[in-house]
Amino acid sequence: MLELRDITYAAQEEDGAEKEILRGVSLKVDERFVAITGPNGGGKSTLARIIAGIIAPTSGQVLLDGEDITALGVTERARKGISFAFQQPVRFKGITVYDLLRYAAGKKISVGQACDYLARVGMCARDYVNREVNASLSGGELKRIEIATILARGTKLSIFDEPEAGIDLWSFSNLIAVFEKLYEEINGSIMIITHQERILEIADRIIVIANGAISEDGPREEMLPKLISGGQCAKLSAV
Repeated sequence: MLELRDITYAAQEEDGAEKEILRGVSLKVDERFVAITGPNGGGKSTLARIIAGIIAPTSGQVLLDGEDITALGVTERARKGISFAFQQPVRFKGITVYDLLRYAAGKKISVGQACDYLARVGMCARDYVNREVNASLSGGELKRIEIATILARGTKLSIFDEPEAGIDLWSFSNLIAVFEKLYEEINGSIMIITHQERILEIADRIIVIANGAISEDGPREEMLPKLISGGQCAKLSAV
């Protein structure tokens, strides 16, 4: 279980002044699928990076299964069982998809096992397993490969920062199917930062962050109608 205790974060601006991005964020996450949404600039992505260990909070604590991991960096947290998927997946010139899946698994895996991970995210393995993770791959292909690496890792907590960013309508529809399958298969929790109604529809719990704080939090059945009526969700057609 992930627990955040009174997380604050202030960034230093060019003039030397501090801008408060997060203030007093406390929550516990043990559901299988949690979506975090809210207006742009509200602090969602900053919070995700703090959980992953990419940046450190100004104050507060991050706990995983009761262990205080606040002082641990991104590598140590990855070893503890936290995965992070960026808005724009990293490209690796000279590294094949098979290599990437082997590194993610942290052990020797066969080509057949690598192909199985790709098949589970809806990719024809023989077309991708030996390709380089470079600019020849589309945004949608990279997103699915990134999810395959998270399946290979089998982590306790998988964080996705706006996975819909930069992909077309067809790829987004396929991405939803992948998340639905991931929900069924993953042995842990999924946390997604998103504005998309289609992703919110498959979450167990929806948390709204605005102006650096949690403004609303509840089960999907309660939260989604309010967000839709308030015009806070992006429709599929807007992708």
